Amino acid sequence: MNFAVLASGRGGNLKAIIESVKSGFIKADLKVVISDRKEAHALEHARQAQIPAFYINHKDFADRQSFDRAIVERLKEFKVDFVVLAGYMRLVSGYFIEQYPDKILNIHPSLLPAFKGKHASKDAFDYGAKVTGATVHFVVEEMDEGAVIIQEAVSIEPADTLESLEEKIHQAEHRIYPRAIDLFVRGKLKIEGRKVVIGL
Repeated sequence: MNFAVLASGRGGNLKAIIESVKSGFIKADLKVVISDRKEAHALEHARQAQIPAFYINHKDFADRQSFDRAIVERLKEFKVDFVVLAGYMRLVSGYFIEQYPDKILNIHPSLLPAFKGKHASKDAFDYGAKVTGATVHFVVEEMDEGAVIIQEAVSIEPADTLESLEEKIHQAEHRIYPRAIDLFVRGKLKIEGRKVVIGL
């Protein structure tokens, strides 16, 4: 199977995914990395790993669907079978989801359905939650609403700062995202309503 990673930021999850592909843990080919931010470190991580990497500026397009059409066009060039969002900070359109139904994975820095949205780690920290974590889920058109694949809990200790909490969540993400991708590639995930059943 061929897959793509879409990323907007520093590329920590992308690095973990690249390492898992190189080690053979993920038995799929990472064909292309695309970012909506020219300065995203994820692009540099991809280039260092000799993976084709592209910046596509959303401001060059009239609307979200036009932007997504340009991304999908590039994905088709690389014969991508499924898509992994790794710190990708844009909502994907219904058009995008129609092209890859039940074939788009995302990671979110909370235990969904708690603390949805862009500032999940800070929201959990400010709320005074004792536990938060990371969630890998399928992507649907509504933000952070897709069926949950894997979660890992992270304790919020009294001594934690927002920065130390975010680092613990990142470490959890780096553990569970490759596992979720591996399960997907091996055909072990079955969506039944709101639930994802993991096969043996």
